Amino acid sequence: MRVKSEQSATFGGNRFTAAAELAARTPADRDRYVDFLRVGSLAVVVLGHWLMAVPLTGPDGSVRAGNALAVMPSLQPLTWLLQVMPVFFFVGGFSHATALRRGPRYGEFVRARAARLLVPTAVFAAVWLAAALLVELAGRDEGVLRLATRVVAQPLWFVGVYLAMVAFAPPMWRLHRSYGAAVPVALGVGVVAVDLLRFGYGVTAVAPLNLLLVWLAVHQLGFCHADGRLGRRVSAALAGCGLTAMLALIAWGPYPLSMVGMPGAPVSNMSPPTLALFTHALWLIGLTMLLRGPAARMLARPRVWIGVIAANGLAMTAFLWHLTALFLLCAVQFGLGLPRPAVGEPAWWLSRPLWLALLAAATAGLVALFRRADRPRRPAPRSHGPLRDVAGITLCVLGVLGLSAVGFGGTLAGRTATLVVLPVSPALCLGLLAAGAALLGLLGGPSAGALGRDRRDATH
Repeated sequence: MRVKSEQSATFGGNRFTAAAELAARTPADRDRYVDFLRVGSLAVVVLGHWLMAVPLTGPDGSVRAGNALAVMPSLQPLTWLLQVMPVFFFVGGFSHATALRRGPRYGEFVRARAARLLVPTAVFAAVWLAAALLVELAGRDEGVLRLATRVVAQPLWFVGVYLAMVAFAPPMWRLHRSYGAAVPVALGVGVVAVDLLRFGYGVTAVAPLNLLLVWLAVHQLGFCHADGRLGRRVSAALAGCGLTAMLALIAWGPYPLSMVGMPGAPVSNMSPPTLALFTHALWLIGLTMLLRGPAARMLARPRVWIGVIAANGLAMTAFLWHLTALFLLCAVQFGLGLPRPAVGEPAWWLSRPLWLALLAAATAGLVALFRRADRPRRPAPRSHGPLRDVAGITLCVLGVLGLSAVGFGGTLAGRTATLVVLPVSPALCLGLLAAGAALLGLLGGPSAGALGRDRRDATH
């Protein structure tokens, strides 16, 4: 009760009251650092997007997406620390291992995890599709609005790939139980083979395989952490060898300096992932584990832990809507003719604190509006077989990844994009998503008991 009273005086509000109640019931053996890494990695991604994303105006008045790091390439080594998506997938592996130890059936595991991601994603997609249709019907598909309706869905690649990790988690867990650390090693060898074919022999068609191999390997390291295999010696080896290999690949290989994609660059380390990104993931995970001790002491403080729990409850919503906040402010900036300092100039740097504060405020407003969709839930039990669940999660993965590729703009004009080899449109992607959700049984409401269980496990 002492934790709850401290929280109420400091934070206030129902969200933080619930967080305090969860904090008071936190088991002594819970790995709080994992929860911190989950919300911290998403926060770094959001901050990075806000700092890097720069709308650029062409001579004809068109607006295109730019990147501040492309204008200031000397800052690209910062991505060696700030490209933290590997940490999120690593943490996902740990959380999935915790759930899979309970022995759930494939469908039970996949449907519960998919619901947690797909409900807020579906709300985001529905709102943006409606907005894009209104923009197109009003004849305003130009400038910032045109850019927004096409680009705002790009971060959904993360949701799509994470859903794929959910789909593969049960069989990968069985492999882990049988072969342990040999599994991520084998996946790493696969990454090497794909890049050798791609860059050494010009077989570019194999490159998308690394979308699975790299993230599965990182996810598998989360399994290893759940088994207690990433002690200080192993973590130091991962950090040292990973960093050395990454620097060597950048210096002497075909890999760019940045660990995020740059506009117009012939090669991106992220899309699809490369061996350089895999070695970056190894070094970053090793570093993260080496910092575990000091972080654990910080997280033992009640107020800090309450904040982490509360932030975890809002993190997915903030991630989905943070670019919406960016485009809203850009639309205001362009519409009112407010000054836009050139990237890298002193005025641009001086304006960043205010810009970030405005973006945070706008995102907070969007989170308050849409946070109900991010409540933990679990669908009611179903008795259908695993083949239907596999088909359902596959369609959901394709639908979400397709939306990240095509966006929402140009729906009425029949605009399409290519997802690996599949031509996709916004309507097709939403159809795939709806069909997948129906097969998984996610269109019906969750049972009250399921909601209660998920509320207790909200930060898993």
